[in-house]
Amino acid sequence: MPLSVVYAGTPEFAVPALEALVAAGHRVAAVYTQPDRPAGRGRALAASPVKRRALELGLEVRQPATLKDPEVVAALAALAPEAIAVAAYGLLLPPAVLAIPRLGCLNIHASLLPRWRGAAPVQRALLAGDAETGVAIMRMEEGLDTGAVYATERTAIEAADTTASLTARLATLGAAALVATLARLEAGPLVPAPQPADGVRYAPKLEKREARLDWDAPATALARAVRAFVPWPVAETSFRGAQLRIHEAQAIEAPAGAPAGTIVAAGAAGIEVATGAGRLRLLAVQAPGRGVVAAAAFAAAEARRGPLVGERLGLAP
Repeated sequence: MPLSVVYAGTPEFAVPALEALVAAGHRVAAVYTQPDRPAGRGRALAASPVKRRALELGLEVRQPATLKDPEVVAALAALAPEAIAVAAYGLLLPPAVLAIPRLGCLNIHASLLPRWRGAAPVQRALLAGDAETGVAIMRMEEGLDTGAVYATERTAIEAADTTASLTARLATLGAAALVATLARLEAGPLVPAPQPADGVRYAPKLEKREARLDWDAPATALARAVRAFVPWPVAETSFRGAQLRIHEAQAIEAPAGAPAGTIVAAGAAGIEVATGAGRLRLLAVQAPGRGVVAAAAFAAAEARRGPLVGERLGLAP
């Protein structure tokens, strides 16, 4: 039976769930999303991906700066939603909002709770080298991702997964899980399972400074970092006095053969760099003001300025 639902989300991750709610026949009373933000070189105001899709679907969009304003809460309550569904909204839901819908507020969280509570669960799972992750449909409460869980869906983390690819897969899983959970809630009593006390890990928001690679780390950890920082902030180092961003790389089993950060080989296979344990092969890189290119092409161009083997990455300009 269709439900009256208020949906709250902001980034691309939250779009599939909105589409799934509409496709399932639920009445989306309104869509809440973050206010438009400056974006691009011109810093013009840009709508969120959720806002753009909601308008395409003919849905009402609301963009309050906070949900703590009593007038904002009253306007939401006037919609009389039976459920509020949330996915990466970016604003906390205060107790007054959590209490509005009879079926509660459900959140799509991109991890297998209680592991990776917080803002960057996908990136932290990749950085940690987790073998799998997934989504959890959680009944929201005041704590940070501490609510009881209605459902989980798992997926293996593949060797080539980046934050971009893994987030897209989790968004699809989360959309299906949300619709299935709403159906079960409407069909009858459904009691969510409290999160276990063991296994709690937190996933703090990424900071740009984390993208600078530490060549003393093992190659396997550096390769995970490169994947975790796609599409933002993108792993970086310095080369010949300028920034070099690394979009794709792989750890290879070979002795470092030189101090960490030293280029030990450069050719058609890419650029191999000594690390604290093993080597990291750079496959796609980007110099300032230029596009992303294959590391082999970058190496060939830079070789005109002098041999690359023996050069050190990561040195202060």
